[in-house]
Amino acid sequence: MVSIQEAQVQLRELIEAVSRSHQPIVIAGESGNAVLLSESGWAGIQETLYLLSVPGMRESIRDGLATPVEECDRALEW
Repeated sequence: MVSIQEAQVQLRELIEAVSRSHQPIVIAGESGNAVLLSESGWAGIQETLYLLSVPGMRESIRDGLATPVEECDRALEW
């Protein structure tokens, strides 16, 4: 966690750090905190939220994760 004052001084370095590490940084403000994260991290969150909004997708993902690799089809039928 960094203070808002530190973030103001080190913004360039913080952006580079989250871009490299993909680890969010919490910035502590007086009236609340904020999170700085990489663009790819944000895109991942957006994609996850979208997929979870599709009816039945969560269950489909869980079923897929529970399926042994040996039982998976070798050829895709797209």
